[in-house]
Amino acid sequence: MLRYRHKKTKQEIVFKKFTGQCEVYALVRKIVNIHLPKIYQASFDGEKSLVVEEYINGISVADVLSEGAYSESAAANIMNQLFEVLAVLHSENIVHRDIKPENIMISSDGVVKLIDFSAARIFSRYKSNDTKALGTIGFAAPEQYGIDQSDARTDIYALGILLNILLTGQHPLTYLYPGRYRKIIEKCIETIPDNRYASVFELKKQFNKIKPAA
Repeated sequence: MLRYRHKKTKQEIVFKKFTGQCEVYALVRKIVNIHLPKIYQASFDGEKSLVVEEYINGISVADVLSEGAYSESAAANIMNQLFEVLAVLHSENIVHRDIKPENIMISSDGVVKLIDFSAARIFSRYKSNDTKALGTIGFAAPEQYGIDQSDARTDIYALGILLNILLTGQHPLTYLYPGRYRKIIEKCIETIPDNRYASVFELKKQFNKIKPAA
């Protein structure tokens, strides 16, 4: 990955080159959303892909967590912005598959940006399971290891892990948040996808029934 400043516009951009196709990036390029980086180019030469995208000037959630856990209200702000962008992505059948603190940026104006679609895939009802086990251990849902097909509920699993880490600084397998969001976290991280929330809309509805503490 290379970072570059355009000579004329002075805008900072990022070049990514990787083996394989970039169909997800090509689809994300068509989506205009404040919570996504702008994709300027997504091309495939038959062997490798080149992606040129906006550089996000800000700080990652991982960097913020290095200073301590979030308050409930601050965590709720992050989560609600993620609900918005994931609803858009899922409507286009895009499953991110790598939601984690390192892939969530907070821009200089306070907007949450979901980055890095290298593990993302396009859901197809004609497939029975994922062909590649991609994602990050600790955040990846069981179905990402080839036993089933990833779908929106795969990202919901990661959101549950993320919420617990935002609130405690720890993975739920190490320490499960004891407060009011506990049941939501537990439902998100159910091993069987059918036992999780069916969509981010359903998750958001239940999540926002709880008034976060300051």
